[in-house]
Amino acid sequence: MATKITIDPITRIEGHMKIEATVDNGTVRDARCAGTLFRGFEIILRGRDPRDAQRITQRVCGVCPAIHGTAAALNLDSAFEIADKVPDNGRILRNLVLGSNYLQSHILHFYHLAALDFVDVASVAEYKGNDQELNSLKDFIARGEIAPFVPRYEGDYRFDVSTNQLLTKHYLTALEMRRLAHEMLSLFGGKMPHNASVVPGGITEHPTVDKISGFFWRLSRIRKFIDEAYIPDIIAVAQAYPDHWNIGQGPGNFLSYGAFDLDGESADYATRKRLFLQGAVEQMSGFKVLDTEKITESVKHSWYAGDGAVHPSRGETIPDARKNGGYSWIRSPRYEGKVYEVGPLARWVVSYFGGQTEVKNAVDSLIKTTGVELQKLNSVLGRHAARALDAKLVADSMAEWVLGLKTGEPVCVAFEIPDVAEGMGIVDGPRGALGHWISIKDKKIERYQLVVPTTWNGSPKDEKDQPGPMEQAIMGTPVQDVENPYELVRIARSFDPCLACSVHTLNVKGTKMGAMRVV
Repeated sequence: MATKITIDPITRIEGHMKIEATVDNGTVRDARCAGTLFRGFEIILRGRDPRDAQRITQRVCGVCPAIHGTAAALNLDSAFEIADKVPDNGRILRNLVLGSNYLQSHILHFYHLAALDFVDVASVAEYKGNDQELNSLKDFIARGEIAPFVPRYEGDYRFDVSTNQLLTKHYLTALEMRRLAHEMLSLFGGKMPHNASVVPGGITEHPTVDKISGFFWRLSRIRKFIDEAYIPDIIAVAQAYPDHWNIGQGPGNFLSYGAFDLDGESADYATRKRLFLQGAVEQMSGFKVLDTEKITESVKHSWYAGDGAVHPSRGETIPDARKNGGYSWIRSPRYEGKVYEVGPLARWVVSYFGGQTEVKNAVDSLIKTTGVELQKLNSVLGRHAARALDAKLVADSMAEWVLGLKTGEPVCVAFEIPDVAEGMGIVDGPRGALGHWISIKDKKIERYQLVVPTTWNGSPKDEKDQPGPMEQAIMGTPVQDVENPYELVRIARSFDPCLACSVHTLNVKGTKMGAMRVV
Protein backbone atom coordinates (compact mmCIF):
# COMPACT_ATOMS: atom_id res chain seq x y z
CA MET A 1 0.00 0.00 0.00
CA ALA A 2 1.35 3.41 -0.95
CA THR A 3 1.96 5.95 1.80
CA LYS A 4 1.90 9.70 1.28
CA ILE A 5 4.31 11.82 3.32
CA THR A 6 3.89 15.60 3.56
CA ILE A 7 6.61 17.69 5.19
CA ASP A 8 5.44 21.28 5.48
CA PRO A 9 7.53 23.34 5.89
CA ILE A 10 11.05 22.05 5.33
CA THR A 11 13.00 23.93 7.98
CA ARG A 12 16.59 25.13 8.26
CA ILE A 13 16.24 26.64 4.81
CA GLU A 14 15.34 30.20 3.80
CA GLY A 15 11.59 30.54 3.32
CA HIS A 16 8.65 28.15 3.12
CA MET A 17 8.82 24.91 1.17
CA LYS A 18 6.62 21.83 1.16
CA ILE A 19 7.54 18.32 0.03
CA GLU A 20 5.01 15.63 -0.78
CA ALA A 21 6.33 12.12 -1.41
CA THR A 22 4.50 8.92 -2.25
CA VAL A 23 6.32 5.92 -0.76
CA ASP A 24 5.58 2.45 -2.12
CA ASN A 25 7.39 -0.65 -0.78
CA GLY A 26 9.93 1.56 1.00
CA THR A 27 10.86 3.69 -2.02
CA VAL A 28 9.70 7.14 -3.13
CA ARG A 29 7.74 6.69 -6.36
CA ASP A 30 6.61 10.29 -6.84
CA ALA A 31 7.50 13.65 -5.32
CA ARG A 32 6.28 17.21 -5.44
CA CYS A 33 8.15 20.28 -4.22
CA ALA A 34 6.17 23.46 -3.67
CA GLY A 35 6.83 27.05 -2.72
CA THR A 36 3.78 27.96 -0.70
CA LEU A 37 3.53 31.76 -0.39
CA PHE A 38 3.51 34.60 -2.91
CA ARG A 39 5.59 37.81 -2.87
CA GLY A 40 5.60 39.36 -6.34
CA PHE A 41 8.81 41.40 -6.57
CA GLU A 42 8.49 41.53 -10.33
CA ILE A 43 5.15 43.29 -9.97
CA ILE A 44 6.62 45.71 -7.41
CA LEU A 45 9.31 46.79 -9.89
CA ARG A 46 6.97 47.78 -12.71
CA GLY A 47 6.89 51.49 -13.47
CA ARG A 48 9.86 52.36 -11.26
CA ASP A 49 13.14 54.09 -12.07
CA PRO A 50 15.53 51.37 -13.40
CA ARG A 51 18.13 52.41 -10.81
CA ASP A 52 15.80 51.11 -8.10
CA ALA A 53 16.37 47.55 -9.29
CA GLN A 54 19.68 46.86 -7.55
CA ARG A 55 18.25 48.24 -4.30
CA ILE A 56 14.84 46.55 -4.35
CA THR A 57 15.91 43.12 -5.63
CA GLN A 58 18.39 42.76 -2.78
CA ARG A 59 15.36 42.67 -0.48
CA VAL A 60 14.39 39.35 -2.05
CA CYS A 61 16.63 37.64 0.53
CA GLY A 62 18.63 38.61 3.61
CA VAL A 63 21.02 35.65 3.27
CA CYS A 64 22.12 36.23 -0.33
CA PRO A 65 21.29 39.85 -1.22
CA ALA A 66 24.68 40.61 -2.80
CA ILE A 67 24.05 38.30 -5.74
CA HIS A 68 20.79 40.09 -6.56
CA GLY A 69 22.57 43.43 -6.34
CA THR A 70 25.24 42.07 -8.69
CA ALA A 71 22.78 40.60 -11.19
CA ALA A 72 20.68 43.77 -11.18
CA ALA A 73 23.78 45.94 -11.74
CA LEU A 74 24.91 43.71 -14.63
CA ASN A 75 21.38 43.88 -16.01
CA LEU A 76 21.41 47.69 -15.94
CA ASP A 77 24.99 47.79 -17.30
CA SER A 78 23.64 45.82 -20.25
CA ALA A 79 20.58 48.03 -20.74
CA PHE A 80 22.62 51.24 -20.40
CA GLU A 81 25.31 49.90 -22.82
CA ILE A 82 28.15 50.24 -20.34
CA ALA A 83 28.77 46.53 -19.64
CA ASP A 84 32.28 46.71 -21.11
CA LYS A 85 33.17 50.06 -19.55
CA VAL A 86 33.26 49.25 -15.79
CA PRO A 87 36.71 50.22 -14.37
CA ASP A 88 38.95 47.46 -13.02
CA ASN A 89 38.57 48.75 -9.47
CA GLY A 90 34.79 48.58 -9.82
CA ARG A 91 34.94 45.05 -11.21
CA ILE A 92 37.26 43.83 -8.43
CA LEU A 93 35.25 45.49 -5.68
CA ARG A 94 32.06 43.93 -7.00
CA ASN A 95 33.83 40.56 -6.88
CA LEU A 96 34.93 41.14 -3.29
CA VAL A 97 31.44 42.13 -2.18
CA LEU A 98 29.93 39.08 -3.88
CA GLY A 99 32.71 36.78 -2.66
CA SER A 100 32.18 37.85 0.94
CA ASN A 101 28.52 36.91 0.59
CA TYR A 102 29.53 33.55 -0.94
CA LEU A 103 31.70 32.71 2.07
CA GLN A 104 29.13 33.52 4.74
CA SER A 105 26.42 31.70 2.77
CA HIS A 106 28.41 28.49 2.32
CA ILE A 107 29.55 28.43 5.95
CA LEU A 108 25.99 29.13 7.09
CA HIS A 109 24.59 26.35 4.94
CA PHE A 110 26.87 23.56 6.10
CA TYR A 111 27.31 24.36 9.77
CA HIS A 112 24.05 26.01 10.79
CA LEU A 113 21.56 24.43 8.41
CA ALA A 114 22.74 21.07 7.06
CA ALA A 115 25.32 19.79 9.59
CA LEU A 116 22.68 19.32 12.27
CA ASP A 117 21.35 16.44 10.14
CA PHE A 118 24.64 14.62 10.74
CA VAL A 119 26.03 16.00 14.02
CA ASP A 120 24.48 15.11 17.40
CA VAL A 121 24.81 18.37 19.32
CA ALA A 122 23.26 16.68 22.37
CA SER A 123 26.58 14.85 22.88
CA VAL A 124 27.97 18.12 24.30
CA ALA A 125 26.02 17.24 27.45
CA GLU A 126 28.81 14.70 28.10
CA TYR A 127 31.63 17.20 27.55
CA LYS A 128 34.31 17.21 30.30
CA GLY A 129 36.91 19.59 28.88
CA ASN A 130 37.79 23.25 29.46
CA ASP A 131 36.53 24.86 26.26
CA GLN A 132 34.48 27.86 27.38
CA GLU A 133 32.08 27.80 24.44
CA LEU A 134 31.34 24.08 24.71
CA ASN A 135 30.82 24.39 28.46
CA SER A 136 28.45 27.29 27.84
CA LEU A 137 26.51 25.13 25.36
CA LYS A 138 26.57 22.26 27.87
CA ASP A 139 24.92 24.52 30.45
CA PHE A 140 22.43 25.64 27.81
CA ILE A 141 21.47 22.02 27.13
CA ALA A 142 21.19 21.27 30.84
CA ARG A 143 18.53 23.99 31.17
CA GLY A 144 16.41 22.13 28.60
CA GLU A 145 16.14 25.09 26.25
CA ILE A 146 17.98 23.77 23.23
CA ALA A 147 16.17 25.13 20.18
CA PRO A 148 17.22 25.41 17.35
CA PHE A 149 18.86 22.01 17.86
CA VAL A 150 15.49 20.35 18.54
CA PRO A 151 12.90 19.27 17.50
CA ARG A 152 14.70 17.13 14.94
CA TYR A 153 14.49 13.86 13.11
CA GLU A 154 16.23 11.26 15.28
CA GLY A 155 18.06 8.03 14.77
CA ASP A 156 20.90 8.35 12.24
CA TYR A 157 23.80 10.00 14.05
CA ARG A 158 26.99 8.04 13.34
CA PHE A 159 29.87 10.04 14.84
CA ASP A 160 31.40 9.12 18.18
CA VAL A 161 31.04 11.54 21.08
CA SER A 162 34.41 13.28 20.63
CA THR A 163 33.81 13.90 16.90
CA ASN A 164 30.33 15.24 17.60
CA GLN A 165 31.83 17.62 20.14
CA LEU A 166 34.57 18.76 17.74
CA LEU A 167 32.05 19.44 14.98
CA THR A 168 29.82 21.29 17.44
CA LYS A 169 32.79 23.46 18.35
CA HIS A 170 33.20 24.23 14.65
CA TYR A 171 29.48 25.07 14.51
CA LEU A 172 30.13 27.78 17.12
CA THR A 173 33.33 29.00 15.43
CA ALA A 174 31.42 29.25 12.16
CA LEU A 175 29.24 31.95 13.72
CA GLU A 176 32.37 34.04 14.14
CA MET A 177 33.48 33.34 10.57
CA ARG A 178 30.14 34.52 9.24
CA ARG A 179 30.46 37.73 11.24
CA LEU A 180 33.89 38.35 9.71
CA ALA A 181 32.48 37.76 6.21
CA HIS A 182 29.70 40.28 6.90
CA GLU A 183 32.30 42.80 8.09
CA MET A 184 34.34 42.23 4.92
CA LEU A 185 31.31 42.91 2.77
CA SER A 186 30.47 46.02 4.77
CA LEU A 187 33.95 47.47 4.25
CA PHE A 188 33.27 47.85 0.53
CA GLY A 189 29.49 47.49 0.45
CA GLY A 190 28.56 49.89 3.24
CA LYS A 191 26.41 47.39 5.13
CA MET A 192 25.14 43.83 5.22
CA PRO A 193 22.51 42.76 4.39
CA HIS A 194 21.52 44.83 1.37
CA ASN A 195 24.74 46.64 0.42
CA ALA A 196 24.46 50.27 -0.67
CA SER A 197 27.50 50.56 -2.96
CA VAL A 198 26.94 48.29 -5.99
CA VAL A 199 25.44 50.43 -8.76
CA PRO A 200 25.25 50.46 -12.55
CA GLY A 201 28.70 51.23 -13.93
CA GLY A 202 30.62 49.79 -10.99
CA ILE A 203 30.56 50.63 -7.31
CA THR A 204 30.51 53.80 -5.20
CA GLU A 205 33.09 52.76 -2.59
CA HIS A 206 36.75 53.74 -3.10
CA PRO A 207 39.50 51.40 -1.82
CA THR A 208 41.90 52.70 0.80
CA VAL A 209 44.96 51.11 2.38
CA ASP A 210 43.10 50.74 5.71
CA LYS A 211 40.12 49.03 4.11
CA ILE A 212 42.29 46.71 2.03
CA SER A 213 44.24 45.74 5.16
CA GLY A 214 41.09 45.22 7.22
CA PHE A 215 39.56 43.09 4.49
CA PHE A 216 42.69 40.97 4.07
CA TRP A 217 43.20 40.02 7.72
CA ARG A 218 39.57 39.00 8.11
CA LEU A 219 39.80 36.96 4.91
CA SER A 220 42.95 35.25 6.20
CA ARG A 221 41.09 34.00 9.27
CA ILE A 222 38.24 32.65 7.13
CA ARG A 223 40.68 30.91 4.79
CA LYS A 224 42.31 29.23 7.79
CA PHE A 225 38.90 28.04 9.00
CA ILE A 226 38.02 26.65 5.56
CA ASP A 227 41.32 24.76 5.33
CA GLU A 228 41.43 23.48 8.91
CA ALA A 229 37.75 22.92 9.69
CA TYR A 230 35.28 23.18 6.81
CA ILE A 231 36.94 20.87 4.27
CA PRO A 232 38.10 18.27 6.87
CA ASP A 233 34.59 18.24 8.34
CA ILE A 234 33.08 17.57 4.91
CA ILE A 235 35.52 14.67 4.46
CA ALA A 236 34.55 13.36 7.92
CA VAL A 237 30.86 13.43 6.97
CA ALA A 238 31.64 11.61 3.71
CA GLN A 239 33.54 8.90 5.59
CA ALA A 240 30.77 8.42 8.17
CA TYR A 241 27.90 8.55 5.64
CA PRO A 242 29.27 6.88 2.47
CA ASP A 243 25.75 5.75 1.50
CA HIS A 244 24.90 9.42 0.89
CA TRP A 245 26.99 9.29 -2.29
CA ASN A 246 24.13 7.12 -3.56
CA ILE A 247 21.10 9.23 -2.65
CA GLY A 248 19.84 12.52 -3.98
CA GLN A 249 20.75 12.01 -7.63
CA GLY A 250 19.32 14.88 -9.65
CA PRO A 251 18.71 14.94 -13.41
CA GLY A 252 22.45 14.75 -14.20
CA ASN A 253 22.24 17.93 -16.30
CA PHE A 254 24.09 20.96 -14.94
CA LEU A 255 23.95 24.66 -15.84
CA SER A 256 26.21 27.54 -14.81
CA TYR A 257 26.22 31.24 -15.70
CA GLY A 258 29.75 31.60 -14.39
CA ALA A 259 30.82 33.97 -11.63
CA PHE A 260 33.47 36.57 -10.73
CA ASP A 261 34.49 38.60 -13.78
CA LEU A 262 38.22 38.40 -14.43
CA ASP A 263 38.06 41.17 -17.02
CA GLY A 264 35.43 43.53 -18.32
CA GLU A 265 36.40 43.59 -21.97
CA SER A 266 33.35 41.73 -23.26
CA ALA A 267 29.79 43.00 -23.03
CA ASP A 268 28.55 39.44 -23.59
CA TYR A 269 28.08 37.81 -20.20
CA ALA A 270 27.76 34.36 -21.80
CA THR A 271 31.39 34.51 -23.01
CA ARG A 272 33.05 36.96 -20.62
CA LYS A 273 36.10 35.57 -18.82
CA ARG A 274 35.06 34.46 -15.33
CA LEU A 275 36.58 32.42 -12.49
CA PHE A 276 33.80 29.85 -12.91
CA LEU A 277 32.82 29.05 -16.46
CA GLN A 278 29.52 29.68 -18.23
CA GLY A 279 28.08 26.60 -19.88
CA ALA A 280 26.13 23.38 -19.55
CA VAL A 281 26.93 19.71 -19.07
CA GLU A 282 24.42 17.03 -20.01
CA GLN A 283 24.50 13.67 -18.21
CA MET A 284 27.90 14.40 -16.66
CA SER A 285 29.55 14.26 -20.07
CA GLY A 286 30.92 17.00 -22.30
CA PHE A 287 30.86 20.79 -22.10
CA LYS A 288 28.38 22.97 -24.01
CA VAL A 289 28.75 26.71 -24.53
CA LEU A 290 26.00 28.71 -22.82
CA ASP A 291 23.22 29.99 -25.08
CA THR A 292 20.87 32.22 -23.09
CA GLU A 293 18.25 32.08 -25.85
CA LYS A 294 17.66 28.44 -24.90
CA ILE A 295 16.38 29.37 -21.43
CA THR A 296 12.62 29.13 -20.92
CA GLU A 297 10.13 29.17 -18.07
CA SER A 298 6.94 27.15 -17.87
CA VAL A 299 4.04 27.87 -15.53
CA LYS A 300 1.80 24.90 -16.33
CA HIS A 301 1.95 23.57 -12.76
CA SER A 302 2.55 26.96 -11.12
CA TRP A 303 -0.08 29.35 -9.79
CA TYR A 304 0.35 31.81 -12.65
CA ALA A 305 -1.67 32.47 -15.77
CA GLY A 306 -0.28 30.79 -18.87
CA ASP A 307 0.72 27.33 -20.05
CA GLY A 308 3.54 27.37 -22.58
CA ALA A 309 7.28 27.81 -22.04
CA VAL A 310 8.63 31.29 -22.86
CA HIS A 311 11.96 33.08 -22.64
CA PRO A 312 12.29 35.13 -19.40
CA SER A 313 12.59 38.38 -21.35
CA ARG A 314 9.02 37.81 -22.55
CA GLY A 315 7.67 36.40 -19.31
CA GLU A 316 4.75 37.81 -17.35
CA THR A 317 3.92 37.50 -13.65
CA ILE A 318 0.14 37.12 -13.40
CA PRO A 319 -0.89 35.26 -10.22
CA ASP A 320 -3.67 32.67 -10.49
CA ALA A 321 -4.03 31.00 -7.10
CA ARG A 322 -6.93 28.79 -8.25
CA LYS A 323 -5.24 27.50 -11.39
CA ASN A 324 -6.20 23.93 -12.21
CA GLY A 325 -3.13 21.68 -12.00
CA GLY A 326 -1.00 24.22 -10.15
CA TYR A 327 0.79 23.23 -6.95
CA SER A 328 3.57 25.80 -6.43
CA TRP A 329 4.32 29.52 -6.55
CA ILE A 330 7.65 28.57 -8.14
CA ARG A 331 7.88 28.39 -11.92
CA SER A 332 9.72 25.80 -14.02
CA PRO A 333 12.87 27.07 -15.79
CA ARG A 334 14.37 24.75 -18.39
CA TYR A 335 17.39 24.81 -20.71
CA GLU A 336 16.95 23.37 -24.20
CA GLY A 337 13.60 22.10 -22.93
CA LYS A 338 15.35 19.83 -20.39
CA VAL A 339 15.64 19.82 -16.61
CA TYR A 340 18.94 21.27 -15.35
CA GLU A 341 20.33 21.54 -11.84
CA VAL A 342 22.14 24.70 -10.76
CA GLY A 343 24.30 25.49 -7.72
CA PRO A 344 27.85 24.84 -6.50
CA LEU A 345 27.84 21.27 -7.82
CA ALA A 346 26.65 22.48 -11.23
CA ARG A 347 29.22 25.28 -11.19
CA TRP A 348 32.02 22.81 -10.50
CA VAL A 349 30.86 20.16 -12.96
CA VAL A 350 30.60 22.76 -15.75
CA SER A 351 34.01 24.28 -14.94
CA TYR A 352 35.51 20.78 -14.63
CA PHE A 353 34.35 19.68 -18.07
CA GLY A 354 35.12 23.15 -19.43
CA GLY A 355 38.77 22.71 -18.47
CA GLN A 356 39.15 25.22 -15.63
CA THR A 357 42.50 24.04 -14.24
CA GLU A 358 42.01 24.91 -10.56
CA VAL A 359 38.58 23.30 -10.51
CA LYS A 360 39.78 20.15 -12.28
CA ASN A 361 42.72 19.73 -9.89
CA ALA A 362 40.50 20.19 -6.82
CA VAL A 363 37.85 17.73 -8.07
CA ASP A 364 40.47 15.13 -8.99
CA SER A 365 41.97 15.51 -5.51
CA LEU A 366 38.53 15.06 -3.91
CA ILE A 367 37.92 11.91 -5.96
CA LYS A 368 41.29 10.52 -4.89
CA THR A 369 40.70 11.35 -1.21
CA THR A 370 37.17 9.94 -1.03
CA GLY A 371 37.65 7.04 -3.44
CA VAL A 372 34.42 7.80 -5.30
CA GLU A 373 34.00 8.10 -9.04
CA LEU A 374 33.09 11.36 -10.75
CA GLN A 375 29.47 10.28 -11.39
CA LYS A 376 28.88 9.95 -7.63
CA LEU A 377 29.20 13.71 -7.23
CA ASN A 378 25.57 13.86 -8.38
CA SER A 379 24.40 13.21 -4.82
CA VAL A 380 23.81 14.68 -1.36
CA LEU A 381 27.50 14.42 -0.46
CA GLY A 382 28.58 15.73 -3.86
CA ARG A 383 26.63 18.95 -3.30
CA HIS A 384 28.13 19.46 0.15
CA ALA A 385 31.65 18.75 -1.11
CA ALA A 386 31.28 21.10 -4.07
CA ARG A 387 30.09 23.87 -1.77
CA ALA A 388 33.18 23.48 0.46
CA LEU A 389 35.54 23.47 -2.53
CA ASP A 390 33.66 26.50 -3.84
CA ALA A 391 34.34 28.37 -0.60
CA LYS A 392 38.05 27.57 -0.74
CA LEU A 393 38.59 28.61 -4.36
CA VAL A 394 36.61 31.83 -3.90
CA ALA A 395 38.44 32.72 -0.67
CA ASP A 396 41.88 32.01 -2.15
CA SER A 397 41.04 34.04 -5.26
CA MET A 398 39.78 36.96 -3.16
CA ALA A 399 43.17 37.12 -1.44
CA GLU A 400 44.72 37.87 -4.85
CA TRP A 401 41.97 40.21 -6.01
CA VAL A 402 42.01 42.50 -2.97
CA LEU A 403 45.75 43.09 -3.46
CA GLY A 404 45.03 44.12 -7.05
CA LEU A 405 43.00 47.17 -6.01
CA LYS A 406 44.54 50.54 -6.85
CA THR A 407 43.86 53.47 -4.56
CA GLY A 408 42.99 56.73 -6.23
CA GLU A 409 41.75 55.14 -9.47
CA PRO A 410 38.14 55.18 -10.75
CA VAL A 411 35.54 52.75 -9.40
CA CYS A 412 32.56 53.66 -11.57
CA VAL A 413 31.64 54.98 -15.01
CA ALA A 414 28.96 57.56 -15.80
CA PHE A 415 25.79 56.57 -17.64
CA GLU A 416 22.46 57.87 -18.91
CA ILE A 417 19.12 56.11 -18.61
CA PRO A 418 17.85 55.34 -22.12
CA ASP A 419 14.30 56.03 -23.18
CA VAL A 420 13.86 52.49 -24.49
CA ALA A 421 16.16 49.52 -23.85
CA GLU A 422 16.40 45.88 -22.88
CA GLY A 423 18.99 44.26 -20.66
CA MET A 424 20.10 40.97 -19.18
CA GLY A 425 22.29 40.25 -16.16
CA ILE A 426 23.40 36.66 -15.54
CA VAL A 427 25.78 35.43 -12.84
CA ASP A 428 26.10 32.47 -10.48
CA GLY A 429 25.33 33.18 -6.84
CA PRO A 430 26.11 30.94 -3.86
CA ARG A 431 23.07 28.80 -4.72
CA GLY A 432 23.54 28.85 -8.50
CA ALA A 433 22.45 30.48 -11.74
CA LEU A 434 20.68 33.83 -11.30
CA GLY A 435 19.28 35.86 -14.21
CA HIS A 436 17.63 39.30 -14.28
CA TRP A 437 15.91 40.61 -17.41
CA ILE A 438 14.63 44.18 -17.90
CA SER A 439 12.63 46.12 -20.47
CA ILE A 440 12.72 49.93 -20.22
CA LYS A 441 10.16 52.27 -21.76
CA ASP A 442 9.98 56.04 -21.20
CA LYS A 443 12.93 55.67 -18.81
CA LYS A 444 10.84 53.42 -16.52
CA ILE A 445 10.79 49.67 -15.90
CA GLU A 446 8.17 48.17 -18.21
CA ARG A 447 8.99 44.54 -17.36
CA TYR A 448 11.41 42.93 -14.91
CA GLN A 449 11.81 39.16 -14.65
CA LEU A 450 14.00 37.15 -12.29
CA VAL A 451 14.93 33.48 -12.70
CA VAL A 452 16.75 32.46 -9.56
CA PRO A 453 18.59 29.31 -8.38
CA THR A 454 15.78 27.81 -6.32
CA THR A 455 13.36 28.45 -9.16
CA TRP A 456 15.56 26.05 -11.17
CA ASN A 457 16.14 23.49 -8.43
CA GLY A 458 12.81 23.64 -6.61
CA SER A 459 10.68 23.88 -9.72
CA PRO A 460 7.48 21.86 -10.17
CA LYS A 461 6.72 19.79 -13.26
CA ASP A 462 6.81 21.68 -16.55
CA GLU A 463 4.59 21.68 -19.63
CA LYS A 464 6.05 18.26 -20.55
CA ASP A 465 5.36 16.99 -17.01
CA GLN A 466 9.11 16.65 -16.36
CA PRO A 467 9.73 16.82 -12.59
CA GLY A 468 12.13 19.50 -11.33
CA PRO A 469 15.66 18.70 -10.05
CA MET A 470 14.74 18.37 -6.37
CA GLU A 471 11.71 16.27 -7.24
CA GLN A 472 13.90 13.95 -9.31
CA ALA A 473 16.50 13.78 -6.54
CA ILE A 474 13.87 12.65 -4.05
CA MET A 475 12.21 10.11 -6.38
CA GLY A 476 13.73 6.65 -6.08
CA THR A 477 15.03 7.25 -2.56
CA PRO A 478 14.70 4.35 -0.11
CA VAL A 479 12.89 5.47 3.07
CA GLN A 480 13.57 3.34 6.13
CA ASP A 481 10.87 4.84 8.32
CA VAL A 482 7.95 6.87 6.94
CA GLU A 483 7.46 8.37 10.40
CA ASN A 484 11.05 9.66 10.38
CA PRO A 485 12.00 10.39 6.73
CA TYR A 486 15.34 12.08 7.44
CA GLU A 487 16.63 10.97 4.02
CA LEU A 488 14.19 13.27 2.23
CA VAL A 489 15.06 16.27 4.39
CA ARG A 490 18.79 15.71 3.85
CA ILE A 491 18.27 15.61 0.10
CA ALA A 492 16.24 18.83 0.11
CA ARG A 493 18.75 20.65 2.28
CA SER A 494 21.70 19.54 0.13
CA PHE A 495 20.39 21.92 -2.57
CA ASP A 496 20.46 24.78 -0.03
CA PRO A 497 17.03 25.93 -1.23
CA CYS A 498 16.15 29.57 -0.71
CA LEU A 499 12.42 29.96 -1.09
CA ALA A 500 12.74 33.65 -0.28
CA CYS A 501 15.10 33.88 -3.26
CA SER A 502 12.67 32.09 -5.56
CA VAL A 503 10.96 35.50 -5.61
CA HIS A 504 7.44 34.21 -5.33
CA THR A 505 7.48 33.03 -1.70
CA LEU A 506 7.44 34.71 1.69
CA ASN A 507 10.71 35.23 3.55
CA VAL A 508 10.05 33.36 6.79
CA LYS A 509 12.69 31.31 8.60
CA GLY A 510 11.58 28.70 11.14
CA THR A 511 13.54 27.00 13.90
CA LYS A 512 11.20 24.08 14.51
CA MET A 513 10.90 20.85 12.57
CA GLY A 514 8.28 21.01 9.85
CA ALA A 515 4.92 19.44 10.52
CA MET A 516 4.64 16.02 8.92
CA ARG A 517 1.57 14.11 7.91
CA VAL A 518 1.59 10.45 6.98
CA VAL A 519 -1.48 9.25 5.09
